[in-house]
Amino acid sequence: MTLGFENETLEFKKSTRELKEAIVSICAILNKHEYGELYFGIRPDGTPVGQDISEKTLRDISAAINNFIVPQIFPEVKEVIIDGKSCVHVKFEGHNPPYFANGKARIRVADQDILMSPERIEEYVMKKNDNTNLWEQQVSDYTVEKVEDVLLENYIDRAREIKRIDFDYSDKKTVLNKLFLTQGEFLLNAAKVLFCDSILAELQMAIFATSERLTFNDIQRKHGNIFELVGAAELYIRNNMKWKVDFDGSRERKETPEIPIQALREALINSFCHKDYNAQQCNEVAIYKDRIEIYNPGKFPEGYTPEDFILRDERPVRRNPLITQILYYSKDVESFGSGLKRITNACKEANVKVDYKLMKSGFVVVFQRDKDIIPMAQVEAQVEAQVEAQVEAQVEAQVEAQVEAQVEILIMRACQKTPLSSGEIVIALGHKQLSGNLRKALVKLRKEGFLEFTIKDKPRSKSQKYRLTEKGDKHLRSAGETGEK
Repeated sequence: MTLGFENETLEFKKSTRELKEAIVSICAILNKHEYGELYFGIRPDGTPVGQDISEKTLRDISAAINNFIVPQIFPEVKEVIIDGKSCVHVKFEGHNPPYFANGKARIRVADQDILMSPERIEEYVMKKNDNTNLWEQQVSDYTVEKVEDVLLENYIDRAREIKRIDFDYSDKKTVLNKLFLTQGEFLLNAAKVLFCDSILAELQMAIFATSERLTFNDIQRKHGNIFELVGAAELYIRNNMKWKVDFDGSRERKETPEIPIQALREALINSFCHKDYNAQQCNEVAIYKDRIEIYNPGKFPEGYTPEDFILRDERPVRRNPLITQILYYSKDVESFGSGLKRITNACKEANVKVDYKLMKSGFVVVFQRDKDIIPMAQVEAQVEAQVEAQVEAQVEAQVEAQVEAQVEILIMRACQKTPLSSGEIVIALGHKQLSGNLRKALVKLRKEGFLEFTIKDKPRSKSQKYRLTEKGDKHLRSAGETGEK
């Protein structure tokens, strides 16, 4: 079996001993086509030879690509079996050329990696700095057929229902064209991350053991489309933050999140709207003991501060206006330029402290957590314990009442044919002595008129006995308890 020959987007390396050369080829392919594939364990003629592969092998390849290619990219590296032999498949893409390896930029020509001229590099840089060349409006390698039908149809229905678009769903190509998301049969990059499963729309979610980014209790990484990832991030935070539970006296309980859901969702949507997709970094949700952070790999607009948009009426600055427009149609974005103000107001109303952190690599919304709120799991455990105690008490009371009623029936049955003394009643019931419960039952039966003394004027007489009254006899019969039974 052979995989064919190398070409402008496909490179073969016999083993990972050629990792340095592989990095050069990846850069050259990215500078020409912005995507490609590379295999380790394959001869240049496409024949699989295989090699020993461990988890460390895959990590080392990924780390080398991350560390030695500038700007940084994040490839998909995995082991594959080809013709019964273990090989490594590296899938990569990047939309921020020129890319450099060891300080040099090369470009792919056929299956060769040719050094780029200074003029060509300057051309790339000028193109990158041209604001008309927005990443989201560039044509991607995805065709219309890659779009998830149900996702797009649901989006159109939602946008139509809230009256932000005025056309119905017909077919993918027509609808995407009306949204200005295609060029011929191909999608623009905006459509690729909005309506397709793309590694460019990637999310990392983690729970850290302390207030520092050291030890984590959980970490997950997902890729997909923007709508899916926003939902996944919101659910992850909901399930792992604390909730205040109040009982207002009714059977219903009121659950209040430690951070307003509206503010969280706004921050998540904004993080994908303003992401720098050229940076090849994923969005992040980080849950610490004292805070929750939502990271967007896109620098805050130069010359601005968050206060410009929160306290002053600064006009919106949109890194990805087309993506933002599409999210506005579905009301995932409420209105342009109001995100930070809405987050701040929601947190202020809920008495939650929120900070905004400008970093060299991006922008972070930091929600401070309330250390006084008891986690919902703990509250639920307390409520469950209280309910169990109440149920147990009720059951015990019911059982005790049933036992008492049964003892009373047995006493009346014993006295039905002939009056008996308390000692004779003890023997008739099979007890060893006149217990407190038995004495209590005799008093109750006499008080309710089911039994009476035979010597009424001398209650403490040694010859005193208990006799079943007419009322007691009727009670036994109504209960189905007769002397013959």
